[in-house]
Amino acid sequence: MTKYESIFQEVNLASRKLIGISDAKINQVLEDLAGLAISQTDFLISENQKDLDRMSPTNPMYDRLLLNPTRIQNIANELLQVSTLPSPLQHVLEKKTLENGLSIEKITVPLGVIGVIYEARPNVTFDVFALALKSGNGLILKGGSDAESSNRAIIKVIHEILVKHGLPTTAFQLLPAERESTKALLEAVGYVDVIIPRGSQGLINFVRENAKIPVIETGAGIVHTYVDETADLEKAKAIIFNAKTRRPSVCNSLDCLIVHESLLEKLDELVAPLVDNEVEIFADSSSFQALKSDPKIQLANETHFGTEFLSLKMSIKTVSNMGEALDHIAKYSSKHSEAIVSENQEAIDRFLMEVDAAAVYANASTSFTDGAQFGLGAEIGISTQKLHARGPMGLAELCSYKWVVRGNGQIRK
Repeated sequence: MTKYESIFQEVNLASRKLIGISDAKINQVLEDLAGLAISQTDFLISENQKDLDRMSPTNPMYDRLLLNPTRIQNIANELLQVSTLPSPLQHVLEKKTLENGLSIEKITVPLGVIGVIYEARPNVTFDVFALALKSGNGLILKGGSDAESSNRAIIKVIHEILVKHGLPTTAFQLLPAERESTKALLEAVGYVDVIIPRGSQGLINFVRENAKIPVIETGAGIVHTYVDETADLEKAKAIIFNAKTRRPSVCNSLDCLIVHESLLEKLDELVAPLVDNEVEIFADSSSFQALKSDPKIQLANETHFGTEFLSLKMSIKTVSNMGEALDHIAKYSSKHSEAIVSENQEAIDRFLMEVDAAAVYANASTSFTDGAQFGLGAEIGISTQKLHARGPMGLAELCSYKWVVRGNGQIRK
């Protein structure tokens, strides 16, 4: 048995003990973990700094990697929020009694053992632990080498709380950061029930192409906002600015602004807040002509569309009607989050109905695509696929179901 296989076996065996833990005890664990995370802020930040020291601040991943007192407080708040949510387990989804007297129930159960592969996002370690514990799932974490010190510190804090409450630390384990462990996890047939990658499109593609067990894709966000001819410009300015600049390194940030051609004469006003905040803009020929007096505006080429920038960069596409906007989104979207800014209810309804994405917005920033913002507590990721789960994945999405059949000697003829 390899060193990895022994870890997988430990998690698989320990995960079977989780289903019997009361929800009250789980909630207490999460509450205590939130308190310990706050009290260990200095320790977590010092370990996080070791990772930050190895990364350039200009790297788009730097912001995702960063821990500070505010972010640790936010993590603690999300742990507390998860503790207040109802258990997703043992819910009766269907119930019926057949003519032969068999009683049949369809009830929610844990997926089993979840493997999560992620890059420089140490908050994920806290988030997915909380969701896995609350939903009765074992957890195998594979973080990137960029965040190794941070992740080790966080799992140490988590294990301290588990020991305090007499729960099995072996049910929640962090693999070594070495690449070989990723391959082993993707091939852990019989031990791991599902793999969830969180990171770049390259990571997601690698996992999808190499996994021998089921994968739930939490995808890259190639995000558009369409501003039509009826839009309230002040509303549009605020939405665009927030979607692009709030946290440009996250997957729900704006990548491409689509504008109706009737707004070209007001486009400089629309993007002025972005330019003032050092956003690099790649404009198609029509919007470039409208903005060319500004030296910070560059002429776009084909590569600037369908790109997840994860930085202070953005493209602009000009369209003459809603159909063109919908066609552009259909061609380049990653089916993550898409938005329209409009005062025309018919246009809004058409956009919301026809755009194929996990989250579609009318007159709001796409930055709200987030498990906590959707009231799910923390999230294990944002699924861009259509089978099993779509959009922010919270507790309900970490469950499957089984059929429970009760009889009294019935046999089938």
